[in-house]
Amino acid sequence: MKNRLRNLMVVMITIFVSISNGYAQGTITGKIQDASNGEALAGAAVKVAGTAKGSVANMDGQFDLKLDAGTYTLEISFIGYEKKTVSTTVKNGETTKIGNIKLDASSIGIGGINIISDRARERETPVAFSNVSKKQMALQLGGQDLPMVMNNTPSVYATAQGGGAGDARINVRGFNQRNVAIMINGVPVNDMENGWVYWSNWDGIGDATSSIQMQRGLSAVNLATPSIGGTMNIITSPAENNKGITYKTEFGSGNFQKNTIALNSGLIKNKYAVSAALVRKTGDGVIDGTWTDAWAYYFGASYNVNKNHRIEAYMMGAPQRHGQNLYKQNVAMYDSAFAVKIGADSAVAHFKTSNNGQLYNENYSSINSSYAGTQFWNGKEHSRFSKTFMNERENYYNKPLANLNWYANWSDKISQFTTVYYSGGTGGGSGTYGSIKWDYASEPTRIIDYNATLKNNTTKHDTALGILRNSVNNQWTVGAISKLKINFSENLKGQAGVDWRTAQIEHYYEVRDLLGGKYYYFSGNQFETGAARLKGLGGKVNYFNTNTVDWFGAFAQLEYTKDKITAYATYGFSMIKYSYTDHFHKDANGAEVFSESPYVKGNQIKGGLSYRIKNNFSVYGNFGLVSKVPIFDNVINDADGTLISNPANEKFTSFEIGGDYTSIDNKLSVKGNVYYTSWKDRAFTKFAQISPTEDTYISIFGMNELHQGLELEASYRVNNLLGFGAIASLGNWNYTNDVTGNYKTYGKISGIQDSLVTYNFYTNGLKVGDAPQTQYGVWVDLFPIKGMQAQVLYRYNTNYFSDWDPFSRTKNTDVTQVWQIPSFGLLDLNIAYSPKTTGNIGVELFLHVNNLLNTQYVQDAVDNSKYNGYYGVGSTKPLSHTANSAEIFMGLPRTFNAGVKVSFR
Repeated sequence: MKNRLRNLMVVMITIFVSISNGYAQGTITGKIQDASNGEALAGAAVKVAGTAKGSVANMDGQFDLKLDAGTYTLEISFIGYEKKTVSTTVKNGETTKIGNIKLDASSIGIGGINIISDRARERETPVAFSNVSKKQMALQLGGQDLPMVMNNTPSVYATAQGGGAGDARINVRGFNQRNVAIMINGVPVNDMENGWVYWSNWDGIGDATSSIQMQRGLSAVNLATPSIGGTMNIITSPAENNKGITYKTEFGSGNFQKNTIALNSGLIKNKYAVSAALVRKTGDGVIDGTWTDAWAYYFGASYNVNKNHRIEAYMMGAPQRHGQNLYKQNVAMYDSAFAVKIGADSAVAHFKTSNNGQLYNENYSSINSSYAGTQFWNGKEHSRFSKTFMNERENYYNKPLANLNWYANWSDKISQFTTVYYSGGTGGGSGTYGSIKWDYASEPTRIIDYNATLKNNTTKHDTALGILRNSVNNQWTVGAISKLKINFSENLKGQAGVDWRTAQIEHYYEVRDLLGGKYYYFSGNQFETGAARLKGLGGKVNYFNTNTVDWFGAFAQLEYTKDKITAYATYGFSMIKYSYTDHFHKDANGAEVFSESPYVKGNQIKGGLSYRIKNNFSVYGNFGLVSKVPIFDNVINDADGTLISNPANEKFTSFEIGGDYTSIDNKLSVKGNVYYTSWKDRAFTKFAQISPTEDTYISIFGMNELHQGLELEASYRVNNLLGFGAIASLGNWNYTNDVTGNYKTYGKISGIQDSLVTYNFYTNGLKVGDAPQTQYGVWVDLFPIKGMQAQVLYRYNTNYFSDWDPFSRTKNTDVTQVWQIPSFGLLDLNIAYSPKTTGNIGVELFLHVNNLLNTQYVQDAVDNSKYNGYYGVGSTKPLSHTANSAEIFMGLPRTFNAGVKVSFR
């Protein structure tokens, strides 16, 4: 990073070095990196102590310095980082390689965000983690959703699911993303009610991300986050000290088009810096009907008040709408030949195959272009996205996030880091409501017959019998995190902090499209009579609830470092309270139904120890006990406001043992660990269909799981032209008991509970599905010419079990294992080339090809689908728990992304 003064210094140093080169007798080379994430520090200064001789690191962080023979002390510095000194000897006519020099961010500078985010440090923090640098993201992401880049780290499985933009999911060590803490600049962004993460809300954040760190397991994060699977720390680029403008344009499969412009003021007067980025993305989608129409923005500013105080501000968001593909299908409906190949030949004989093959989307169908009706969302009427087709399922949302961070050094021993944040949210997703006309003939599953529905809504009456509705989720969250760090001595450090959050969320259906009718009649609101029940566009129907979440947490942590040992211990406390207001139903006094839970309390104890056998080799272990507070739906029934009596906390017990080795020449790096995680009293809701037209959520309590495994990752840089890498993860994840669950049925008109239906689910011994339990990955990096990198990457997934449908596990006689998804391997190609340019202009060309061999594979599956499974003839269901009876999403076919980035510095 540089400012005007440093620009002048760089020029002077460069001139001096070029003049003195003619007298040099030897060369020193090295690479300067950020210690926390391995990111190259372009522009870092290398100075020979006591002289004016020096050099400046290039864009890859590399430098070379020619000096007379002798012994020297080098001073390496970079704005926002601690200075480092290195001693070395130069010999006549020889090149001395000092390898990678890693600078630690200063606590008042860039390091503040790392402390807020609890970033793990190489060979110090005793947890399993992987870093993904900005350069690696640029090389591998290629227009995909952000979680997809994490597939190249151990025990992580991310898929595009139905192929909609931002509809990806991520799974870590067999835990879905409800149980993986997602943090942006140290701020938790998991949904406050249910823990889910909607990646469409963060579309475009990849362009502003400086690095991602995936801490697997309970992690070193001291906040009470849902991190049983892991913690994904996303760090966005701070206000850059390098001034310049960058423009990137890219295109790809499915008519994908994306343009990004980023501007950086550079550090002005050693005080101020501002960065901003704007992204525009459109596309038709690879899967039918999965179009996207999205914007994204990012703003960062920093102000160095003085040497002891720094303020940063961040704002980001991604207003977007996109077509979705939410329903899995039987494999025979996608491709009959592939279905036969994986053993679903009986289903092939039973189901027809879509003419669109694996691109088929049940949530998308045509409509007469003469229909001129408008659609309602986000408080306004809008024209349809297309005149010729409509999506049953469309997502639209904008969730801005704004932080104000303050880093303060109160003394040499005391520092404080505080962030105050706001996250809004307006939008929802569409679906059907009422009596819809369906087309059962054109495709293997029913699709909406919009033209027949239009006719049905307009022939004999003004009332629309069937409509499109929005399921609206409007929300806001305000929170603050503050951490006080105390250096008790050279060896002992302490931290204490608080985490406060409060949120309000509105849930309701509203009329999106009347489909030819003039209004829709809804009588379920007990506060309305007469004409108020005639709902036009935007009218609320079905339900209207307001939920609140109040959260408070605190923690204390000690860290001890001496010689070869680093140890830490953390205690955390959290409590949460929920409330529910039903705006459609009356209580006994005629007021709105209201319920409020008492505070539910949880705690966590975590600790670990790292022992550095040598500077380049360490071993570690960690242990944790967590009592996690339940999510909203496990405390209050979101359908009627009923309080669940004595909701049980979920209990986690976890430990890890691992090691980390880097060769002296920094060419070889190897990490490995084993883990054990016990999860008891798990409570969750699971989606199920109880009839062809009715969905529900099953509440399941008291489930126990055991996850254990081995993880490895390694890289080897042979020379300047060639490098290798590999990952491996071998897991063994099982359910260890049978459980009870229930769901409530409700009157169609009154909305009042009719009955509570209870089931026993026989799951003991089932494999945990939804992600491969065994994964291997290898890649080769080629650097054939200066400025070019080509990467060939292969991933192999096996021992992959499908998720299970609750209603397929209600008989104690069925002990058959869930269907095992066929193993598959994927080959990706990534190429980046930065040709030599003159002046302050930089150019980079890039190409990404995912699934290069166009492999057909199953990426997501549910065992024994109630409506898309084929079980054979007879009551014994001979094809149960096979490919015939599963529903799946097929993986995307071969896709590509290419473009050019131009930088002006």
